[in-house]
Amino acid sequence: MITWGSAWPSAKIINSYLDYNNLVFLRFFTALVTMLPFLFVDKKNSPISINITTYLNIIFVGFLFFLYNQSFFIATDVGNAGKGAVFVTTTNPIVTFLIISFFRKNINYYDLFSIMFGIFGGLIVLDVFSLGFYSLNLKENTYFIYCSLIWGLMTVLMAKGQEKISPIYYIVVTYFIATVISFVFADFDKIINSNILNYEFILHFFIVSCAMSIGTSIYIFSSHKLGPVNSSVFIFSVPFIAMIAANIVLNEKIETNVVIGGILSIVSIILINKKKYNIF
Repeated sequence: MITWGSAWPSAKIINSYLDYNNLVFLRFFTALVTMLPFLFVDKKNSPISINITTYLNIIFVGFLFFLYNQSFFIATDVGNAGKGAVFVTTTNPIVTFLIISFFRKNINYYDLFSIMFGIFGGLIVLDVFSLGFYSLNLKENTYFIYCSLIWGLMTVLMAKGQEKISPIYYIVVTYFIATVISFVFADFDKIINSNILNYEFILHFFIVSCAMSIGTSIYIFSSHKLGPVNSSVFIFSVPFIAMIAANIVLNEKIETNVVIGGILSIVSIILINKKKYNIF
């Protein structure tokens, strides 16, 4: 969660060096290379019994991973990194819960109340009640919403996909698929000729890479061990980390509506997780 929170303001900085496609490729490639050695550390991490459904799951999650990172870099470039982190990380667990409830068909009035509480908090973060609902069509808000929806779907699919495969193997293959997809859109001439061999880019790209190599890998692993809803609860710490990081790194003002909306969404997450849910 610390690596995730720190990644949002760092992403905004490295956006000034390369375009989105190249950043997405470099991020996945770095994560893949970082994770490969773990395949050989523990022989227990070899695949157990992989069927076509699991492979389809991995391919789809890899594609969603690519879309999420595209949305992530665009959102941090055109919008407020601290606000985006608060919105995405507090509404994502709610999206996760909604997806699971849809398949299990076990939602009740208490759940609806908790969900509406969280949605209300999300709208406050986006300052909808001040700017009007048309503000949801603003580019920065649209991509923040994309990030939340995509990550919620990924959380559910990742937990399901690891039922027949080692988590480490699942992580590495997913990163490989995402790397291949992003490779198609990368422009290596721009990467080679860009001014990225400097302290600022290397530092902040390292932070963004750690968010995936360390933070996301741990999250994928925990989504199987703890369940998608329970693992997503830990995300509530990211908004505060991100706001503080954005304030220090980017000098972004910590806005009152973002704090209030984030807290309301966190309360919604706590209410939802008073009960325990299993996927499908």
